Amino acid sequence: MQIRTSFPYETTREDVLIPLPDGTRLYARVWRPVTDEPVPVLLEYLPYRLSDWTAPRDFQRHPWYAGHGYASVRVDVRGHGNSEGMPGDEYSPAELADGVEVVNWLAAQPWSTGKVGMFGISWGGFNSLQIAALAPEPLKAIVTVCSTDDRYDNDVHYMGGSVLAVDMHAWASTMLAFVSRPPDPLFVGDRWRDMWLSRLEAVDPFIHTWLDHQTRDAYWQHGSVCEDYSAIGAAVLAVGGFHDPYRDTVLRLVEHLPGDVRGLIGPWSHQYPDRGLPPGPAIGFLQETLRWWDHHLKGVDTGVMAEPKLRSWISDSHPPATVYDELPGGWVGDPSWPSPNVTPTPYALQGAPVIVNSPQHTGLDAGRYFPFGNDADLPPDQRDEDAKSACFEFEVPSAVRILGRPKVTLRLAMDTPSGQAIARVCDVAPDGSSTLVTRGVLNLSARNGRDRVDPWPVGETEDVTFELNAIGHTFPPGHKIRLAVSSAYWPWIWPQADSAGFVLDPVGSALELPVREGDLDPAITFAAPEQSEPLGVVYPATLDELRPERLVVRDVAKGEWRLEVDPRYGGTRVYPDGLEFTEDAVETYTINEFDPLSARTRSDWTIRLHRPELAWDVSIVSRSEITCDAADFITSNEVVCREGDEVVFHRTWEKRIPRTAG
Repeated sequence: MQIRTSFPYETTREDVLIPLPDGTRLYARVWRPVTDEPVPVLLEYLPYRLSDWTAPRDFQRHPWYAGHGYASVRVDVRGHGNSEGMPGDEYSPAELADGVEVVNWLAAQPWSTGKVGMFGISWGGFNSLQIAALAPEPLKAIVTVCSTDDRYDNDVHYMGGSVLAVDMHAWASTMLAFVSRPPDPLFVGDRWRDMWLSRLEAVDPFIHTWLDHQTRDAYWQHGSVCEDYSAIGAAVLAVGGFHDPYRDTVLRLVEHLPGDVRGLIGPWSHQYPDRGLPPGPAIGFLQETLRWWDHHLKGVDTGVMAEPKLRSWISDSHPPATVYDELPGGWVGDPSWPSPNVTPTPYALQGAPVIVNSPQHTGLDAGRYFPFGNDADLPPDQRDEDAKSACFEFEVPSAVRILGRPKVTLRLAMDTPSGQAIARVCDVAPDGSSTLVTRGVLNLSARNGRDRVDPWPVGETEDVTFELNAIGHTFPPGHKIRLAVSSAYWPWIWPQADSAGFVLDPVGSALELPVREGDLDPAITFAAPEQSEPLGVVYPATLDELRPERLVVRDVAKGEWRLEVDPRYGGTRVYPDGLEFTEDAVETYTINEFDPLSARTRSDWTIRLHRPELAWDVSIVSRSEITCDAADFITSNEVVCREGDEVVFHRTWEKRIPRTAG
């Protein structure tokens, strides 16, 4: 990573309050170039607290953009950080309407040319797309990273119509802890406590809402830009990583957006591509986006629109591992998506019908749903998982390079009205090691559409077809392509109450691979990663860092399996302004291998914010749990907030939510 200290412009920084029509003011940090000329504006807008949680990341890129002639602005969503107002659901109508007001306010400032771009990763990438779909006139271009166009079927809530146990719960519990944090008195003064207590009274766990909507209804359609791609007129650079769950969105945006669009998918996890976190290689992402901004906001011909419409990384075969510093492979360019260079190629399954009734703990080697570049994020060797699945193998006499979304068609018979099918494609080396390439899930009651529940006709046979996640991968000669099919995938997928597996008939079943012709393109290159000077946060070592990232515990006599996860969000850090910020989280997923109703998730969070010079010391402790019976999900949440030793807020929520589709 190159740290840049010299730029075309000197820069200034100030914190401001942006007024909204209802009188609420949003907290913003503005970096601007020192110039008498107005400049275009870049906006990053999200709830993750610009004065502490995202501050290290913000300082890597906002000053860099300002140094290249842009006003770069970071704004906290209402009810979060130091912004006024009450918190709401993710991507609420109020949040998006506020975002439109912020865009218009920025465009009207005397230092602005009136042209605005938006960018962000994850939440900030989501609402960049969603606000672009509302079409505020000044918004001319966006860069959306690791985001989705489909909030139901390509987010943290559901996958293939199935409840995502691993991240629906983990993210809901994370946001419960996050939204319970107070404003910072250094920035809002003595009113911080009243603001905090008012916010806490408005808190309701997200998990209640998410589990209340188990099919793709109007709740999920809100904010899903796939409902009307034509609403987006701004130019869109869509960026993803093949180790991020949102990469399919890049392909759909390249395919469907009517205006200027370019797609870029690398080997990365859920991170900006310049951070150098595994897996790499990293690229000069700030330089790449500067080309995008200069073209669309300054009218400079940077050649960015002459690039292929989609640039994708295709990995070479690699042995299984939970972390890779860099993956072998290279880049290809395609003029469109679907690409004329990609041919769907069927591989028919062979053999007699097979019973697929996987143990409930199948899936413990799935890896993290959201890899962040940590040591235990990616799936280990899949041989144990393959042994719990029905496997079909195909020889590779010559190299097979794939790019896109594989598809499976399975001929199934079931003796129960509900169930789930999970398909994984693995690269099997001559030594027998099995590397996960990609996977997909189908809730069989959602086989005719994610917006409906169609029970399986008991005892009957049907063909079902579903796509797997997009991937770029090369199977070398002498390896085997393995399709592994299971009926369980814990803790990614919450098990069905009456899950008893199914019979899979290979006759009529097939794997379809998107085979890409042509060689890698050495002409596709990127500058080396570059960022502005870091903020200077200090990360003291703690004993907590010795806790395993992912630990599997088996009770042999009981048949119980427990997965303990440390998500490694940040630990303890000390900021240059004196703030001491500590957070710790542990997620636990428990199941009995014989009992789908034994599934249990738990998440525990502790957060402390301390300013010794202000004698300010607050803490948040939260606990979130989900269990189930045949009829309901049973949720339990608790938050305890303290100022010093005094408990200022304590609430528990207990709720039963009918299992309508999950």
